Amino acid sequence: MSQIKRILVTGGAGFLGSHICERLVADGHDVICLDNFFTSQKSNVTHLLDHSNFELIRHDITHDIYLEVDEIYNLACPAAPGHYQYNPIKTMKTSVMGAINLLGMAKRCNAKILQASTSEVYGDPEVHPQPESYRGAVNPIGTRACYDEGKRAAETLFMDYHRSNKVNIRVVRIFNTYGPRMHPYDGRVVSNFIRQALHGEDITIFGEGNQTRSFCYRDDLVEGIIRMMNGPDDFIGPVNIGNPGEFTIRELAEQVVELTGSKSKFVTKPLPSDDPTQRQPDITLAKEKLGWEPKIALREGLTKTIEWFQSVDLDDFRAPTPNY
Repeated sequence: MSQIKRILVTGGAGFLGSHICERLVADGHDVICLDNFFTSQKSNVTHLLDHSNFELIRHDITHDIYLEVDEIYNLACPAAPGHYQYNPIKTMKTSVMGAINLLGMAKRCNAKILQASTSEVYGDPEVHPQPESYRGAVNPIGTRACYDEGKRAAETLFMDYHRSNKVNIRVVRIFNTYGPRMHPYDGRVVSNFIRQALHGEDITIFGEGNQTRSFCYRDDLVEGIIRMMNGPDDFIGPVNIGNPGEFTIRELAEQVVELTGSKSKFVTKPLPSDDPTQRQPDITLAKEKLGWEPKIALREGLTKTIEWFQSVDLDDFRAPTPNY
């Protein structure tokens, strides 16, 4: 019984959060899923509601909440450009005020807390691939800064609570992730391409499609995050969690068209402001400290993701909450 933990997952009804909740419930822990449903779907966790060790709370982490927990996974924050730019001030508040509120809870409860940070802290990198020691090249006044700088500030708060108050923290930097339950209209390249291909629409490529990304399937990412939370207390991160396989955006589009059997054509549009030209994680630290590396290749992961897109009614997915 001593191994059963009370675990809070903020953003728990989101793409990654719902899978972490699912994993923790299956492991027998008492799980509290907290979400304001800005971009997430209640349907992501509906199947967990009948479990006696699962609880769902509608709440925004920019406001205080008092719970008694042993661990906290902080995944609350819109992660796709179309969502986090919808209300950039609120996005920044979610990262900064949310971190302060949850770190305060962790301090009071003597709980372990994990921050889901992002590869976006590296900005448009001048070092490739990106190790955790690289400090990044972020434009602090650009249109993406609300997310990039919000996550960087959250990392600062986590480190300062650790140094000043001995809070037991973990920081993971998540690289591009995809898989079932990702929001079909989140504006990310994988969901855009799959949705357009299945509908026979033109595939929209920004720039010439030569910019690169590394795509990590959701199961690999969830395993890495949970290993980090359960890892030794002397390794707090930050640690890169992502797939080092690097593909151009055009290569991704070609794979999606092939796997869907689509007749879609490619059309190009100008690159968005501050869009990184390349992104690839150095996962040496994750291998060494966590014994973790991704196992699912892009083609296999895309096949599973496409099957999920084909199984759902895309009209059931809401746009961002207007009063966010």
